[in-house]
Amino acid sequence: MADNDWKSRLGMVYSTNPDFRYDTDEKPEAETLPAGQQELRVWLDRKQRGGKVVTLVRGFVGRSADLEDLARLLKTRCGVGGSVKEGEIIIQGDHRDRVVEILLRGGYRCKKAGS
Repeated sequence: MADNDWKSRLGMVYSTNPDFRYDTDEKPEAETLPAGQQELRVWLDRKQRGGKVVTLVRGFVGRSADLEDLARLLKTRCGVGGSVKEGEIIIQGDHRDRVVEILLRGGYRCKKAGS
């Protein structure tokens, strides 16, 4: 079956130019920085979460697959659930100290942020 990417071309008007190449506005993912060059911030948050506390890790620069791998590592080491949304890792519960410790052992540069 051929690769059909018609959904990415919605709204495109037909062109009679035989050399026309349709370009999407997709930006290539940034290359993942080494752990020592990452500047991560670890936050506690309870806004719009029904009063429940979550730990947020922000500032990761790199591919989404590498962010997912880091999130999986943190969730298993803390023994809790979580997810990755909009470039930040969400860990359920107040695990800020444990997350900072895990990241520092992994070679990441990180700080506690927020109140």
